[in-house]
Amino acid sequence: MAEFIELLKKRRSIRHFENKEVPLKIIRDIIKESCLAPSAANGQPWRFIIINDRDLIKRLSDDAKKNLISYIEKNPDAPTKKYEAALRNPDFNVFYNAPCLVYIVGSKQVRNLYVDCALAACYFMFSASERGLGTCWVGLGTSIQDPNLLKLIGMPEDHKIVAPLIIGYPNSIPSPPERNEPQILKIVS
Repeated sequence: MAEFIELLKKRRSIRHFENKEVPLKIIRDIIKESCLAPSAANGQPWRFIIINDRDLIKRLSDDAKKNLISYIEKNPDAPTKKYEAALRNPDFNVFYNAPCLVYIVGSKQVRNLYVDCALAACYFMFSASERGLGTCWVGLGTSIQDPNLLKLIGMPEDHKIVAPLIIGYPNSIPSPPERNEPQILKIVS
């Protein structure tokens, strides 16, 4: 049990990576372990897209930035407004120049898709952390709309991106941030 608690404590969101590729076999092993996650009615709706091409990851980042800026311009009060300066910076990569990007995607028809894929993403991040790898769920990375890019990465038309996860060997692992005490609203016994 102590080892599991340590794993919970050491998993951090990593945004700075060594210039080192993650072997595809390790990515496949992590994906296999992430499929051990629970899902509604054991539907296992998750599908995975692995992108190891940094130029393609940059193109995906540029498309996401363009779409997010357009959204902010149409919705100036949107919560994503706080990212506007970074999104307008041509040097900013929403995927933090990671060596690998894994999209967890699924059919738009699945009722519990977000919960099921989020559980698989959690298992993915813990499995990667156990191997000394760093990950970060990049919410801004869901904003891919270019049909040619979507086709290039193999995204089925009836699917949507739930969890864009970057993965690589971390330059360093930051200390955990301070956590709030749990907010238990009521105990009914």
